[in-house]
Amino acid sequence: MTHATPVLARAVPSPSPLSFWAKTGREKDEIYQVLRADHPVSWQPPAEGSMMPQQGDDAGYWAVVRHADVITVSRDPETFSSARGIQMEDVPDDISEAASSFLATDAPRHTHLRRLVSSAFTPRRLRTLEGQLKVEAKTIVDQLIERGDGGDFVRDLSARLPMWTVFTLMGVPESQRLRVAETAAEMVAWADEDVQAGREPAEVLHEALLSLISTGLNLAEERRRNPQDDLLTNLVQAEIDGQRLTDEEISAFFVLLSVGGNDTTRQTTSHAALALTEHRRQREWLMADFDGRIGHAVEEMVRWATPVMTFRRTALRDTVLNGQEISEGDWVVMFYQSANRDETVFDRPWDFDLSRDPNPHVGFGGGGPHFCLGYQLAKTQLRIIFDELLHRVPDFEVADPVRLRSNFIDGITSMPYRLNLR
Repeated sequence: MTHATPVLARAVPSPSPLSFWAKTGREKDEIYQVLRADHPVSWQPPAEGSMMPQQGDDAGYWAVVRHADVITVSRDPETFSSARGIQMEDVPDDISEAASSFLATDAPRHTHLRRLVSSAFTPRRLRTLEGQLKVEAKTIVDQLIERGDGGDFVRDLSARLPMWTVFTLMGVPESQRLRVAETAAEMVAWADEDVQAGREPAEVLHEALLSLISTGLNLAEERRRNPQDDLLTNLVQAEIDGQRLTDEEISAFFVLLSVGGNDTTRQTTSHAALALTEHRRQREWLMADFDGRIGHAVEEMVRWATPVMTFRRTALRDTVLNGQEISEGDWVVMFYQSANRDETVFDRPWDFDLSRDPNPHVGFGGGGPHFCLGYQLAKTQLRIIFDELLHRVPDFEVADPVRLRSNFIDGITSMPYRLNLR
């Protein structure tokens, strides 16, 4: 099999330039629309701004932008591997595993590791946690009201409940939580100039990764001496095929949960707050029957935000996807934001419609073995924080978001707010 010809590559619009990732969602979708309509599986040059760009004459990737194709790739791990990297750059295997844990593995290793972490997300544990989440959400909104206008919505609200949740699950001491959360944020923001603060991107990632690994190892050693009722204790005591997890495996779990458990729910909260400000009728519709409507509303919040924009797979064999021949070893990148605006699946995809039903979004992935393990917890957090916020601060407004430049996370780094309390 061969890649697309150079003539075709020049004719196809590309999401690879850095300038593309500086666009708004609607501006990005002008390119996605063309790709969905005419080039649903297109060969693209390597992504610009990569810390470790691909090398060689065959450097590049297949961009997968239609909803159906994203699901096909997601649910076929025997053809499309995660073990060879999940990002749009050539990260060394040891760094990939240290930063991504079981996300960057295939079965059977992925199956075993995922089963261990799933102990933190059982229905029983989530029911117990829900009561604690409600108490914490009340505290967060109490303090928001006490501060009054002029703060940063991301810092003062969006980031706080997911940070509390994931660090409570893992047993991170209160004194370390803010530092760990800030470090975790740098793991997905190394390409942003504000985050770099004069450092090289590799330096940002390396420093953040080492800090998280060190924290995870220290906490794991503490749990060996002093077991607690938390996920880290489960991990240091767990066995796979008669063997305990290594320190490297435990620290990789810590990195993954610190990053994934914080960032995606935080970003969805911020994007949803902005959408509720810009679409007041949707807010009114929701508040007319909050308990009866919040379930559908949360699904639309996740679709609208799509905080994780891309994930990569690598073809393990020659195959065909939507009529396009793909060769063994080729990179295949799924564009979730495009899939969640696919006109063939979503009626009026650029309408923020909290009553949307059905809503088969891929905001938690397209199914298959890598479907988001914490999706139920994320939805619970969103329901609880907006219940508290909208009932107590019904006229809040946010504006002027400062956006992260990234080809992985659609992030809002800060956003001023007004409470408009009566």
